[in-house]
Formats: sequence, structure tokens, C-alpha cells
Amino acid sequence: MARARDVLVRPRTPGGGRDDAQSRTVTDQAAHENFPVAPFFLPRAWRRDLMAVYGFARLVDDIGDGDLAPGGGDAARLGLDPERDGADTLALLDALEADLHRVFSDRAPGPLHPLMRRLGPTVRRCGLTPEPFLGLIEANRQDQRVGRYATYGDLLAYCELSANPVGRLVLGITGTASPERVRRSDAVCTALQIVEHLQDVTEDLGRDRVYLPGEDMKHFGVTEADLAAPTGGAPVRALIAYEAERARELLNEGTPLVGSVHGRLKLLLAGFVGGGRAALRAVAAADHDVLPGPPKPTKLSLLREVGATLRREG
Repeated sequence: MARARDVLVRPRTPGGGRDDAQSRTVTDQAAHENFPVAPFFLPRAWRRDLMAVYGFARLVDDIGDGDLAPGGGDAARLGLDPERDGADTLALLDALEADLHRVFSDRAPGPLHPLMRRLGPTVRRCGLTPEPFLGLIEANRQDQRVGRYATYGDLLAYCELSANPVGRLVLGITGTASPERVRRSDAVCTALQIVEHLQDVTEDLGRDRVYLPGEDMKHFGVTEADLAAPTGGAPVRALIAYEAERARELLNEGTPLVGSVHGRLKLLLAGFVGGGRAALRAVAAADHDVLPGPPKPTKLSLLREVGATLRREG
């Protein structure tokens, strides 16, 4: 999920045992995200459902990035042999997809993984469809096969899988989806994904992934060796500035989404847009040199951008 740091609610989870421990782990992870996953001002039901969806998204990303907790516990929860399949990313993603289909099925057995069991009530209550969840799984499969993107269009197609489903799920949970809102949401989510890629150039390269279009790197005379340097030279910074402007244009395209809704949902969506704008300001304040580490906005900068978004779309 795209990141833009903010303060997040930590909802209570009932019970005890493994399911409760898994829920606490997901809640702790959410508190370190850069965007408001389930802030306190939302209705309790929305917070519960957003955290259920976040749990799925966090799980699929951790599988795709090889960041699961050691010991093979998640493989076992998905019905796999931890010793044989615990490090097999594609096998884990296949097992997760199978468990997702159990969420949408009325037949026994139900979902195996506790996070998937938690997702089931949200799916039924909100009338969610499998497609956004399948898109997130496919994005992580693609990460195992594709580490470079030749064109900006190729990158947008990846964001259609890796980012846009998140916004569509938020609209589904809040009962506010419409073709126009989905279009605006897609623009915002793609922009946030691009901003995250710009912040994480060094981290992504360490995973042998480059989310900067090859055609743009060639245009600005940037090589992968340049991206591996401790700091960015003028060509790298010019490339980052170019991609940041593209993200800004997408945010501008999607911002009317905020003005199309009311109440607390307006504030949540303004948080997404404001988080993206604040992150772009942080990148610009670093003179577009993202190689020493991801430029992060301050909380004050985020609040200012959220306020400005609400004033424009009020």
C-alpha cells in the first residue's frame, strides 16, 4: 500500500491466542504506515473493515517482499509445508489466492489464515468483490517476474494492480463507489504509488527492482549505477523531479474526489491527497535527491496539506 506517514488509530482486538496475536501485529504495522489506515474519527464499523482489508494488503505485500515473520508460521496457516514452501514466494501467493476464494465461498472449509477469516465478515457486509484483492496478489506475482519497466505506460499498468485496488476497496467499504469516483480514486492511488517509488529508489534497487521508466532514465542519461550512488547527481535529480511532476498531475486529477463526498470520509480522502502532496514537498525540499534515504514529510507539513486540500474542495 502507498505510504505517507500519519497517526493511526490502534483498534482493540478481542480474544486471545494466535488470531489475537496476528491482529495485534497487523495493528502495530499499520501504526508505522505513512497514510491514515483507519483514523479515530471514522465510524467504528469503517475502522474495523478498513483494518481487515489492510491486514490482507499487508500480508500479500509481506509475502511478495519476503518480509514474513521467520519460522514459517504464515505458510502453515495457509496450509503449506513451512519447511518446503515457507520461502517459496509464488507458492505462498498461490495459497493466499486459494484462501481468498474460500473467503468468497459458502462451502466448507472456510478460510485458513486468521487474517482471511477476519476479512470474511467485511466482504459480506460491504458486498466486496474478489477483483481488487486478486489485483493485489497479481501485483506481487508480477514483482517476482518483472523488475524493470520500459515505459511510463508499463508502470501505470502495474499501478492498476498494485495501488488502484486499495482506493476501490475504500469506496466499497464506505458505500460511495461510482464510475467517476473510481476514476478519480485511481488517479490518487497511482500518484501515491509513484511517490512511494520515488522515496524508495534505494530500497527498491536493493531488491533488484527499478520503478523508474527505462525510457525516462535513457532520456535523462541515468544508469542503474547512478541510482546505486550514495547521492544523486544532477541527471538523477532531474529524473526524480520529472516523475514527481507526473505524480503531482495525477494528484490534481484525482483531488476532486475529496469534494464529491461529505463528512468524515471527506477528511479521510483529504488525508490521502494531503499525504501525497506533503511527500512531494519533502522530495522537493531534498532537492530531489532521494538516494541517501526516503525524504519524509513532517506531521505539520501533512496537516497543512490536508487543510489546504479541504479548503480547495470544501
